[in-house]
Amino acid sequence: MTKGNSTKITDELYRYMLAHNPPLDEVQRGLVATTYEVFPNSAGMQSAEEQGPILAFLVRLTGARHIVEIGTFTGFSSLSMAQALPSDGRLIACDVSEEWTAYAREAWAKAGVADRVELRIGPALDTLRAMPAEPHIDMAYVDADKQSQIAYWEELVPRLRPGGLVVTDNTLYHGTVLDESATGAAAGVRAYNDHVAADARMESVMLAISDGLTLSRKR
Repeated sequence: MTKGNSTKITDELYRYMLAHNPPLDEVQRGLVATTYEVFPNSAGMQSAEEQGPILAFLVRLTGARHIVEIGTFTGFSSLSMAQALPSDGRLIACDVSEEWTAYAREAWAKAGVADRVELRIGPALDTLRAMPAEPHIDMAYVDADKQSQIAYWEELVPRLRPGGLVVTDNTLYHGTVLDESATGAAAGVRAYNDHVAADARMESVMLAISDGLTLSRKR
């Protein structure tokens, strides 16, 4: 087996990588800083800095016009994707917190993309099940309750157009996916990863980006 993990990502190498990626704009940078300032104990839920440009790149690469996000928090990922949408594109952002998403709303407005984002507060499964059953979603980003991810997946995949993309964050879950006796969220991620890998409707690749990022394309 050829190992691909011989390059260790030091802090210096991480900064080098960020310096060679598209830079965050003023609104994105401000939102990241505000999230760490206002929610220091929860800021780890924010998608990593490098994931903003990745998500925007995937929106443009797939030509996505209809995006669903499961788990919005303060809005960094939805902001990044909405900025990459065409002017008539739409992103449905699902979250349960008015407090967190108030910062997302403010950032969307500052960036001039508020008209591209529809925030739906409530259980994401209810939101997904209320959507049309036919394939119409171009791209989805899943970054929410880890123990509900298989249920999200099963609602998303039938509604995904052929060639559509599901992007799932935290699929390495701080390395705890290696623990066969894992419980709680770690067990949920382990079960989800196995479920995704076995789903013949999709082709998936797991990448060692940040805390693990899995890309799944509908056949």
